[in-house]
Order: sequence, then C-alpha cells, then structure tokens
Amino acid sequence: MHSEKMKLLNVGCGPLGRAHGFAGFEGWQEVRLDIDPAVRPDVVGTMTDMSAVATGSIDAIVSSHNIEHLYPHEVPVALAEFVRVLKDDGMVLITCPDLQSVCARVAQGELASPLYDSPAGPIAALDILYGHRPAMAAGNLYMAHRCGFTRKLLADTLQACGFLRTAGVARPPAFDLWMLGTKKSLSDDAVRALAQKHLPV
Repeated sequence: MHSEKMKLLNVGCGPLGRAHGFAGFEGWQEVRLDIDPAVRPDVVGTMTDMSAVATGSIDAIVSSHNIEHLYPHEVPVALAEFVRVLKDDGMVLITCPDLQSVCARVAQGELASPLYDSPAGPIAALDILYGHRPAMAAGNLYMAHRCGFTRKLLADTLQACGFLRTAGVARPPAFDLWMLGTKKSLSDDAVRALAQKHLPV
C-alpha cells in the first residue's frame, strides 16, 4: 500500500527554490506559505490567519525568522493557528533571534557595529533587534521586527499556547535560538530524540 508523504508547512517560506534549512524532514512534502504573493507560495497567508490550511492536516511546521515580525499580542494568535493546523502528534520548529546574546553585545556598547557578515551584508545588533535596515530602506517593511525572545520566553510562550513539550537551544555565536514544540505530551526520551534529529548542535 502506498503511504502518503508527511506534510511540512514552511511558514514564511520566502522565494521559490530557497531551501528551508531545517534538518530531519528529508522526503517530506513541503507546503510553502507566505504573506508575499511575489515569492510564489503554495498558500498566500499570514501566521495569524492560515484559514486556507485545513485543520489537523499538517505533520510539522517550520518557521525561520518569522515570529519576531509579529506584534507581541499577535504571537498567541499565530501559535493557536499552528496548533489548529497540526495533527494531534504534530510538532513545530522555530528559529529566531536570541535577544539574550544580542543584548549582551549591546551592553558592551556594540549596538551599531557589525556582529557578523551575512549574504545580505554586515549585520549589527540594530538589525537583529528592529529588522534589517537596508531591506526596510528599500521599501520592504515586512522585514521590521516587532517582538523578540530568549530561549526561556519562547519555551514558556509555546507551552502557554498549547504545545505540551518543548526543547530548544540558544547559539550565542550565531545570535539565534531554535525551539521545537509538540502537541502531545511525549516522554523525555522521545523529546530528546526529536531534539537530536531536528535541533542544531
């Protein structure tokens, strides 16, 4: 009997052909969702309104550097949508800036000096905190950042919004954090196995 492919919803997918950059989903069917029709997503929508995605139809959601673009009061709305579209044994995997490591550098006086080089050019704490300045100057205000997280806050937020188990890692050298959440209350061993499969070392 032919088994149906697992469905991966890539929220804020960006341009067609761009790899999502998350490990452990090889062979899955990727469904691309984005607010911008110009990137030719499978579904045009936002994190706070994914009404075009059926309830309980998705095995896993990945979200790379999207959640910080929401206003704080929109975060629970988006996570409720994540919970809605996921199957009962589904999971979410989020990566976003780690404000704890960024603010440590700001406290050292490094607000505007480059912290690292990216394909889009030098990135300073200002860009991580408030959004990529060159992109916004060019008119792409979707790039503005309106909230932020530490590892603890993101884990607490996921749990408050219906994800019963979480595991995450902060990577100070990269100024980012990664967090997974599951709808089911899995065992510690099962959560560790997911973390080993999906989270960066």
